Amino acid sequence: MGINNESEIAANLQIGPTDRGMVRIYVEGDGVDLPLDFDPDEAAEIAEELLAAAEAARAMGQGGGKSSKKPKR
Repeated sequence: MGINNESEIAANLQIGPTDRGMVRIYVEGDGVDLPLDFDPDEAAEIAEELLAAAEAARAMGQGGGKSSKKPKR
């Protein structure tokens, strides 16, 4: 399965700090119980990647990945 493949799998996602100073991304679904712990610097890098992906997806939704600026007439 890749990024562009759709799935019918549903899961819950929780994100928060642990009592050991880590950031936990917790994924829970049908038969899946997956805690992923990251140090704060790693978590910040993941957050930056999420923001970049959101911005790229937003741009794709506004004209196929091209600039959202309309040409002047």
